[in-house]
Amino acid sequence: MGANEHGVCIGNEAVWGKEEVCDEEALLGMDLVRLGLERADTAEKALDVIVDLLDKYGQGGNCLEGGMLFSYHNSFLIADRNEAWILETAGKYWAAEKVQGGVRNISNQLSITTKIDREHPEMRNYAKQKGWWDGKKEFDFAATYSYIDTAKMISSPSRYCEGYKLLNKHKGNITFETMMEILRDKPSGINMEGEFLTTASMVSILPQDSNFPCIHFFTGTPDPERSVFKPFIFVPNISQLLDTSSPTFELEDPVKKKPHFKVKPDRRHPLYREHQQALEVIDNKEEKAKTMLDNMKKLEKELFKEMESVLQNKHLDVDKIANLFPQCTKDEIRIYKSNISS
Repeated sequence: MGANEHGVCIGNEAVWGKEEVCDEEALLGMDLVRLGLERADTAEKALDVIVDLLDKYGQGGNCLEGGMLFSYHNSFLIADRNEAWILETAGKYWAAEKVQGGVRNISNQLSITTKIDREHPEMRNYAKQKGWWDGKKEFDFAATYSYIDTAKMISSPSRYCEGYKLLNKHKGNITFETMMEILRDKPSGINMEGEFLTTASMVSILPQDSNFPCIHFFTGTPDPERSVFKPFIFVPNISQLLDTSSPTFELEDPVKKKPHFKVKPDRRHPLYREHQQALEVIDNKEEKAKTMLDNMKKLEKELFKEMESVLQNKHLDVDKIANLFPQCTKDEIRIYKSNISS
């Protein structure tokens, strides 16, 4: 997930289906997210970038460092100030749906059915050749390329369905705080625990009026229920984000050595490390945990109030905004350190 200075936002999810996943090195979903953000100034142009790269280089390879093999295909949610697209893939084949209204989400399953606004030119012929579609009945991308029956998919207790229910519950009145509550929801499986922990979370406000800035909230830490959503706004001369920058290993980086992914380096940035130490306190010391979580919520509420003021007044103190995210991160680290050391 990520955003760029043009107000384009992209998130991706792992999906699997009938098309075999390629374990050989190619572009990862995260690569496609970054390249889409680097090269596009609208949501549809980002879609173009991703599908062109898919066609030229394919997708695949190991998504984990440290030896364990974990590969998947990708679905993408791509949005800008004016429109949003869902892009779902099966190898080099893909279908895209333009979101026309209401709410829409993605998770770990194909969700585009018969409403297909753009597609790989050979997607249907390939499905016919494989015997997945007879060429007569209405083409349903998820039903054709997925193992899951679409009727069951819509009613199953999956992350996709639970996420849609939570969004639909608030349809017409969704605020950035509503989105954060949904991302923090554990019973639905959206806020994941265990081996595949929710690593970080992001919520963006994309006003259609270009006089208002796009505001992006990032945790930069796992488990949004126990993290602070910190605002970031693209302005000139942004201060370096040192506390959320992962260490670099230059030529010694395992990703630059072959075979890749045999060693798992410690890529945790300073905020991540402090957050992990703070979680030990939260898990083991009830009184300190309450104080820490209260201070985190207080910081977050102050930041929300400040951002609401920005959106109401259309006025940006550019010098202050340039240091906004780094300062928020320092304030968060201060909360962790004060409770760890006391």
